[in-house]
Amino acid sequence: MKVLDPRCTTCHHTHVIPFRVQFQPGQPLYEQVVYAAKKALLAGQLRQGDLFPSVRAMSTALKINPNTAHKVQQHLIQEGLLEVRPGIGTVVAKPPVSTRAEKNDLLRAELEMIVVNAKKLGLDLDEVQAALAAHWVRLDGGNR
Repeated sequence: MKVLDPRCTTCHHTHVIPFRVQFQPGQPLYEQVVYAAKKALLAGQLRQGDLFPSVRAMSTALKINPNTAHKVQQHLIQEGLLEVRPGIGTVVAKPPVSTRAEKNDLLRAELEMIVVNAKKLGLDLDEVQAALAAHWVRLDGGNR
């Protein structure tokens, strides 16, 4: 299994699983995997027609119970994000039409962690905004 951040032993991303899952204690595994998959779908990491990992592959790669992997897959199918194609497997359905509210919901947990950590470090809002802007510009290739 390939771990993206060598310091993070709970971050999982493999060639079989095309999205990153960072397991957090106290949150149901099922919800965390659904969240990671949705985030990848909305971000365009998974495109229409791409194969989605099988239940067996997902449970093996993420080291989760096959029933949990099945529940994840069924949830995404019910939401219309995945579809089952006989003879092919489970694939990504047409790209979801996502609203700003849906995108904001996906970021809520990360933003909360950033705010909590910033407060622990004694940073004020201006410092956090400046750090965010700097990272944004860096990831955007210097274009603002």
